[in-house]
Amino acid sequence: MAFHSVLSMIISRSLYTAILYLLSPIIVLRLLYRAIKAPAYASRWSERFGFTSVRGGEDTIWLHAVSVGETVAAIPLVRLLQRDYPNQRLIVTCMTPTGSERIIAAFGNTVDHSYAPYDMPGAVARFLNRVKPSVMIIMETELWPNTIAACARRNIPVILANARLSEKSAKGYGKVPSLVGPMLRSISAVVAQHSDDGTRFTNLGLPSEALTISGNIKFDLDIDLSVQALAEQLAQDWQGADRRPILLAASTHRGEDELVLQAFAKIKAVLPQAPLLVLVPRHPERFAQVAQLCQKRGYALARRSAAESTTNADILLGDTMGELMTLFGACDIAFVGGSLVPSGGHNMIEPAAWGVPVLTGPHLFNFTEASQLLLDGGAMQICNDADELAQCCLVLLQDPHRREQMGGAARLVAEANRGALGRLSSLLDRFI
Repeated sequence: MAFHSVLSMIISRSLYTAILYLLSPIIVLRLLYRAIKAPAYASRWSERFGFTSVRGGEDTIWLHAVSVGETVAAIPLVRLLQRDYPNQRLIVTCMTPTGSERIIAAFGNTVDHSYAPYDMPGAVARFLNRVKPSVMIIMETELWPNTIAACARRNIPVILANARLSEKSAKGYGKVPSLVGPMLRSISAVVAQHSDDGTRFTNLGLPSEALTISGNIKFDLDIDLSVQALAEQLAQDWQGADRRPILLAASTHRGEDELVLQAFAKIKAVLPQAPLLVLVPRHPERFAQVAQLCQKRGYALARRSAAESTTNADILLGDTMGELMTLFGACDIAFVGGSLVPSGGHNMIEPAAWGVPVLTGPHLFNFTEASQLLLDGGAMQICNDADELAQCCLVLLQDPHRREQMGGAARLVAEANRGALGRLSSLLDRFI
């Protein structure tokens, strides 16, 4: 590497690090602010600064999944690692309390768990000194310059698994090429979901020989028999004797719940037998707020956390953690949120795997390839607003054949796109 490139990299990362340290009081204040709405943010601060209680060694695999979505994507990978490398310790890190809860719910004590350190040299060094990983696997796109540089100095391979990079994110990274380029050249391998993602990585400086295109490992999920049985039981309980259909609105965001409720009001105005709306906000700190919103609109509300009866309820609030996969299996139609507002969408592969018709909003930049596959396969419809969401639901609710046809198409797309996990596994053999 040319001297001026090295100097540019040092200056860029040094400036980045200085800014990060200057912002550290704001980071702490932000934690305090978030703790007001979500008390879990008030605990385990030491882990965020590298003081983890986990002690590892050279046989340790470090897998980082920033939050809930990445943790769900990591579940089949963790199962594969536990099966293929039984003598390796596995530590799974995240950055959010909801991600932490999902890790604990999914893996229990079969893995070690900690928050990942902030991307400050001191915090990262403390974490690496304690954990001593032989390899780091990052799920999707969580690029931290100091963490990747510290791993490179210690000859710890860094693998970006199930990687995705939206056009918007690529433009953002492209504004700091002297920081991003050297960081990408320090990554051992990027296993990207789609060729478009791969092209964006190489355009930013990733060596082409470090790139593999695998597909999306979220298609490789397996639904446990126990989950299938629970979903079937929930469907029977919620449908009741009159076989009331179930409409699930999953992972909704602020500003999106109102649109879902507007659509639900239009559905109720048309159908003599309105569906049960199962409404699941994305973030647990919003459970109480969404409950109040439903009640202010005059709806009879039941809460999943209290196991309340849905017999006389209009809406069931999904205010529990770790159950969304089961809820997808219990519904007749699934709207996947984060898509009527510009959050980029959430995992529509899970309802597809159950054979459930999928509805979303237009904002799908986090799932560009998966959404296109489902659209092309006739398994998903995009609804641009509350009116279109209501209309799509009404068509499916009034036409069971259409609903069954669309659900079958969803299952076919999900099955046809399996295999990414096997391709990722072959690559990991080179590093573990």
